[in-house]
This record gives sequence, C-alpha cells and structure tokens, in this order.
Amino acid sequence: MNRVVITGMGIISPLGNDVNRFWDALVKGTSGIREIQSFDTTSLKTKIAGTVEAFHASEIFGAKEAKKLDRFTQFALAAAEQALIDSKLQLEAIDPERLGVYVGSGIGGLNTLITNVETLNSKGPNRVSPNLVPMMISNAAAAQISIRLGAQGPSMSPVTACSIGNTSIGEAFQAIQNNHADVIFCGGAEAAISPLSLASFGNAKALSTKNDAPQHASRPFDNERDGFVMSEGSGILVVESLEHAQKRNAPIYGEILGYGASSDAYHMVATHPEGRGAYLAMKHAINSAGLSLEEIDVISAHATSTRVGDRSETFAIKNLFKEKAYQIPVTANKSMFGHMLGAAGGVEAIALINCLRYGIIPPTINLTTHDSECDLDYVSEGARPINNLTIGLSNSFGFGGHNSSIIIKRFN
Repeated sequence: MNRVVITGMGIISPLGNDVNRFWDALVKGTSGIREIQSFDTTSLKTKIAGTVEAFHASEIFGAKEAKKLDRFTQFALAAAEQALIDSKLQLEAIDPERLGVYVGSGIGGLNTLITNVETLNSKGPNRVSPNLVPMMISNAAAAQISIRLGAQGPSMSPVTACSIGNTSIGEAFQAIQNNHADVIFCGGAEAAISPLSLASFGNAKALSTKNDAPQHASRPFDNERDGFVMSEGSGILVVESLEHAQKRNAPIYGEILGYGASSDAYHMVATHPEGRGAYLAMKHAINSAGLSLEEIDVISAHATSTRVGDRSETFAIKNLFKEKAYQIPVTANKSMFGHMLGAAGGVEAIALINCLRYGIIPPTINLTTHDSECDLDYVSEGARPINNLTIGLSNSFGFGGHNSSIIIKRFN
C-alpha cells in the first residue's frame, strides 16, 4: 500500500485566515471568541461565537461569483486555494483523473436557505433564488473545489456531523493508500452561525451563555464550563502518495499513519457515557497504523466544553491507554476557537501537524479548576515545548454517534 503524506495546508478561522497567523495565535493561547456583530442577538440566550473576521469574499472571488457561493463554500474555496499554493502543485502537470476532493460540511448553506425562506414568505416564489439548491447543499464545497481544480478523480462530501473533517481526511488517506488517487484535497467547512442555529442549540442547553466574558466561555475539562461555543471556518489539507510527492519535490509536513471510525449506536445527541465509540475509533486508528499504545506522544482531543462529552472522551482515553493515559499530553484547541462543527477536524489536523513539526503543544486555555472526572494532563499551563514529538492522535466526534480518529507522524 502507498504511504500517504501531507503536502499543503489552508485555513480560514477565528484565529486568522492563514496557517501562520492561526498557529501563532494558537501557541500564544489567544481566544477567537467574541460578541456576534453580524445580527441582533438581543433575544438569544447566547450572544457569542467564534466568528471569522477580515474575510471579504468579493475581493477573493469577485462580487458576482461570491453571490453564488454560500459562506461555507467561500471558506472552503479560500482554504483550498491556500493549500494549493502551499503544496506547490502544478495542476497542468498532474493527471486530473488521479486528483480528488473529499470535503464535507455538517450543515451546508444554512444561511442561504434561511434567506430564501424569508424571501419566499415575504415576496413570493418568483423571488426565490435559482441558485438556492446548488448553494445550500452540503456537497457544494467539494463540488466547487473540484470545478476550480479540474479534479476528475474521486470526490465525496462525507456528512458525519462534527467528525466530518477527520472522516474526510481518513477516507482520503485510505483512497490514496489503495491507489485510487495520487492527490486529494480534504477537510471540512462550516458557516452556520445564525439566530436559528443559536436558538436551537441554546434551547437544548448545549451552548455556553458566558456572554459577559466571551474569551473565557469555551473551557474544556473545566468545572465551570457550561456548554460549547459555536464557531465557523475551514481547514483543508493536500494529501498525496509519498512517491508522487517525492517525484515533484513537494514540501512534506507530515505522514498519515492511521484512521479509525466507529459509531456509538447510542443516542442522536448524547455521547456514550463510557466513551465506547471514542474508544473504538482510537483503537482502530492505532491498529490500522500498526502502532503500540506507547508510541502516541500527544492527543488532540475533541473536547467541546460540555460535561458529558469531555468526561466520556477522558474515560475513553483512560480505558484505552490505561496508566499510560496520565503520561500523554492532551490538548483542546476548541478552548481557543470554539467548535467549528464540520470544519473542526480539518483545522485541528493542521494544528496537530504543526505541533509535531515545531515540537510545541498548544495550551488548553481557561482550565483553572479541573472537573474531578477529567484528571489527565491537559496542558493547561500554557504552550509546552517538548523535544522529539513524533506521533499524534486527533479525535473528532459528532451527533448521531459518529466518531473518527486519525494518526499523524512528523515527517523526517
């Protein structure tokens, strides 16, 4: 089977709209959570989110084209363009039938749908946009990237809720392993912050309501946490076979070693209380990589800042790694930028790649008083330099009990 490496990365996020700015903010422990300014939050319980700033779609795509793209697709295209440039791929020099796109979104073009429902109710059916469907469907990002790249190889848009990013990366990894493609753009995108989504999550009591202290609202594993913070953005990776990358002298940032997927088979919105699905996803990923438990140096946790979720993931890690669990640093990126839903896995994979490249584990901020049931090493003291970081595991879990874990190795 082919070895699979990462050769390009692109990010749109609340911490910055390129990889360097994102990584710098992450290492410094900067929070990207802020008060929502794009709509009136007066009647909402939650008035904060991880919003993308300084993103001007009309300047990137032109005003006419930007109007035909939902915000989540705009994010995905912008991140994919960054990843393309970063990878130094020359599209005219590669086989388009061996170039694929695996990019998903949990909710798709929600705001496009809301806008057109409002138009239908207020102005009638003749004023509904003919672009509604191609803008709102969840595969729009994958399709638009494929069109821009001329990618005629395998293309898919996994919908596994908040585990989409890892699912996309893992499925791309397996496709290249099995020689179905040479290069695949993979990851996720989300732009679902709206009064409707905040109202629904808020009424479910899933969101933090620490509106007076936005930067301290997302607090995984902390005893004072009161829910997750909704966020938006995109993380796109270029993955390709090692042979293909070496032939073109590509930059190589890391190697994907393993992928594991599972289902809780338990509940639509609650994680399994014993972390059964999380345990299985991590176990399968480690087994597929042919690794021992002793070889995992760092874990990037899903860690959304909910009591049930944080506790079940901690339990799963302890159940799998036993006493070794207390020796593995666990970092929670969402403490800084919130929960990007379908975009989370792609963004957190990029964070893990840089963690391994630079030998620095980003901190879990806002963790001041540990939940008594969350007793692992969560890197709460600030970014931690560690020599010889080699292999990391990244978790992503989603509504419906979808779980996915990937394993990345520093490339020497």
